Amino acid sequence: MKLASLKSAHPDGALIVVSRDLRRAVSANAAVPNLRAALDDWQRAQPALQALYEALNGNALPEAFDFDPRACTAPLPRTHQFIDASAFLNHGRIMTRAYHPEKKSDASIPILIQRQGDDFTGSHDDYPFPDEGDHCDFEGEVGVVLGDTPMGTRAKDALSHVRLLVLFNDVSMRKHLFRELAMGFGFVLAKPATAFAAVAVTPDELGDAWRDGRVHLDLNVQRNGAAFGHPNGREMSFGFHELIEYIAYNRNLRAGMILGSGTFSNEDYRGTGSACLAEQRAIEAIEHGESSTSWLRFGERLRFEMFGRDGQSVFGAIDHRFVQAEARAEAQVGVQA
Repeated sequence: MKLASLKSAHPDGALIVVSRDLRRAVSANAAVPNLRAALDDWQRAQPALQALYEALNGNALPEAFDFDPRACTAPLPRTHQFIDASAFLNHGRIMTRAYHPEKKSDASIPILIQRQGDDFTGSHDDYPFPDEGDHCDFEGEVGVVLGDTPMGTRAKDALSHVRLLVLFNDVSMRKHLFRELAMGFGFVLAKPATAFAAVAVTPDELGDAWRDGRVHLDLNVQRNGAAFGHPNGREMSFGFHELIEYIAYNRNLRAGMILGSGTFSNEDYRGTGSACLAEQRAIEAIEHGESSTSWLRFGERLRFEMFGRDGQSVFGAIDHRFVQAEARAEAQVGVQA
């Protein structure tokens, strides 16, 4: 099943069901108004949404309309908890080798951080940031959206609580990241709003590409129309089931929580490229003594997309432009005037 949220006057958007080929959609309002409500009452909502999905794919709904991801916000425009992992240890090894060779870490414990969940952006929305000196970066990731998950859930049972998978660009401001890391608490300015692909999917949509708590597909990243990287999710060092067990050790996880994978990273980085600028810059520093890849500048465009075994786009694409914050605000004022 594939779901998306149309932009609306309500902060949680309006839930729609999207066809498998991402061409058509239908309102889910008769079943449930938004994804937040669906996740809170999944046992009742899921069968109704699945019936709509099957009818839509069978061209049996005259009220269906063309799907436009530009009209969508993030599938879950806001949520109470967003935890991001750094579950590709290869990424950490590259960063450590380049910048902190003396640093030691415990590879048996996943790295996790609490993130903001109150303001996510859509797949085609311009992304404003204040200053090119912030060293704006991107990170291509997948995430899971959980249903209610009780404290003490073990890895063997954890994936039964995964309701949906999502694709996102975890935008980073590297100037602030290193400073905030050194303070020893957590990220704030370093991690602004996250941008999501328009469509969230149930795990069965990935077929055998969803196994071992990992997405065994390439994440294709383009910068200004040129290929940047296509690392595969199979090299995730901790599967989502293991991450869920770790987090649920001493707490309940409530419906709607998003858990991210961390930036995709493969050992064969010369063949696959990277899913973030920081990793590419670290590789350059290791191999050539200095970094040559630039941070994002105003006006640049990024695209992230994942294709299934059948060649079909799974989540749709994130295709967004990075703009100066004040310029975007002035443009909006001009339109309203």
